[in-house]
Amino acid sequence: MPAATPLVEVDALAKTFDVSAPWLNRFVERKPRLFVHAVDDVAFTIARGTTLALVGESGCGKSTVARLLVGLYTPTRGRVLFDGIDTAGKGRPRAVRRRMQMIFQDPYASLNPRWKVQDIVAEPLREHGFAEGRSGVENDRQLRARVAELLQSVGLAAADAEKYPHQFSGGQRQRISIARALATQPEFLVCDEPTSALDVSVQAQVLNIMKDLQRKQGLTYLFISHNLAVVRHVSDQVGVMYLGRVVELADKADLFARPRHPYTRMLLDAIPDIHMSGRARTPVQGEVPNPLMPPSGCSFHPRCPHANERCKQERPALKMFGGALIACHAIEEGRI
Repeated sequence: MPAATPLVEVDALAKTFDVSAPWLNRFVERKPRLFVHAVDDVAFTIARGTTLALVGESGCGKSTVARLLVGLYTPTRGRVLFDGIDTAGKGRPRAVRRRMQMIFQDPYASLNPRWKVQDIVAEPLREHGFAEGRSGVENDRQLRARVAELLQSVGLAAADAEKYPHQFSGGQRQRISIARALATQPEFLVCDEPTSALDVSVQAQVLNIMKDLQRKQGLTYLFISHNLAVVRHVSDQVGVMYLGRVVELADKADLFARPRHPYTRMLLDAIPDIHMSGRARTPVQGEVPNPLMPPSGCSFHPRCPHANERCKQERPALKMFGGALIACHAIEEGRI
């Protein structure tokens, strides 16, 4: 991974959601307020031109982190710095918003079915003042030329601008989403499971387009996924999340070759062993605990084969072990 100044710095990021019943119901039924700690003290950096992938089971907080980074959610505490600027600050400059964009998970839901592709891709250009100050005719011509260029950059034809989303396949729709995200020439793209709704062969095409764009334009990615095969293909670093916290953060090659945290090992052991290596495997056991009532201490201890009394009582901190950041008492004490 190339050494570079971090473009994105996340420090002690947390997001808590109030999921309580209405006040009158709580009063009548004498129930307390309920809170979900969707993201809890998450920290990482992403160097320019690289990809950090966040993985974990459903409900671990990956998508919440993505929305916090682009400003769709306001952090409960902590901060996100983009090129040294706090993205959650009030009056966040338009220039910062333009430099970071998001690609959503479902290409069928993220495109307005009543708009032509021309209007969908041109929307961020209009929002951010592309071609301002020109006459109406010249402005429209400039927008059409820019949309055609963007569509061609993701493998679509310029003529596709006059079509509607329902006239495209899932993979083509996701390419339109990528073109829209690239419209403002951003430096940082947050990709929230952008290929999970697509067939495997189409996934490969979309991922290859994204990697080509990264090479040509020097893009920085945060890639959210639960598919470890996809993560292995696209990432430079991998962060493993469990119940709102990062439990392991390492370079891709190191994490896949030597997974340290018991949860990371379980995730990798769930991948089919096509090489039939004969290595002993521990499948993922148990269920993710109820986030309304998380376990005490290490949140993974009810499912961990190495848990002891300390794990049940004391939450482990993320510490450096052999080049990787890991939150695990068993590793700290040499029990694994």
